[in-house]
Amino acid sequence: MPEKKSYSFTELKKIISRLRSPEGCPWDKKQTHDSLRPFLVEESYEVLQALDEGVPEKLRDELGDLLLQIMLHAQIADEAKQFDIDDVICSISQKLIHRHPHVFGGKKVAGVEEVEQSWEALKQEEREEGESILAGMPEQMPALTYSQSMQRRVAGVGFDWEKVEQIIDKVAEEVTEIKEASSHQEKTNEFGDLLFTIANIARRLDIDLEMALRSANQRFYRRFRKMEGMCRERGIDLAELSLEQQNALWEEAKQKTG
Repeated sequence: MPEKKSYSFTELKKIISRLRSPEGCPWDKKQTHDSLRPFLVEESYEVLQALDEGVPEKLRDELGDLLLQIMLHAQIADEAKQFDIDDVICSISQKLIHRHPHVFGGKKVAGVEEVEQSWEALKQEEREEGESILAGMPEQMPALTYSQSMQRRVAGVGFDWEKVEQIIDKVAEEVTEIKEASSHQEKTNEFGDLLFTIANIARRLDIDLEMALRSANQRFYRRFRKMEGMCRERGIDLAELSLEQQNALWEEAKQKTG
């Protein structure tokens, strides 16, 4: 089997440029920032899936697919005389150096918490006068992630509960308000407040809520599939079992799948 050729970043730029050239690929040539949007989202989620699976080779390939999206957006901007990939690299390099004075400057920090406080303060310096610290947050983010990101930002200026136990107590309050809500809209609003509070607890416990929920979804999927398999093996119909029997089967599936 012939040895795989090694490519540099410079060669990758040339490949992308050729794909977009008049002699390039018809599909790549017709793409715009807008037409690429769904692919950027899809590739991002595929990277997350690869991280969940923990297979290095798959993560490598998915990161490459995500990098392709970045390169295409940069090439389109370059063709419009707006910026190129080198400008993107320069911009993020400057930002990283500015936001890490404890690494690239003489500032001393005591630990992670102090780094996070310094990060938010430096980001505030970069904002225009009068601009909210919540400005620039992409509304396209999943709602739970958006909640945690927003709470993280305001916590950077001290707007936060003193203890996580206080937030946990707030959960009970929100549940009571759901029970007492008289209309569907009120219940919807109170349920949103409950989810927002749970997102805050997860943030304080350093739990990525999207990842935690994805993991719970995967566990449910595995266990329910196991239940279906056991029913087939035993010649029984899952739908015909009582709720008590289904729950017993669920507990058995949990034991076998983890």
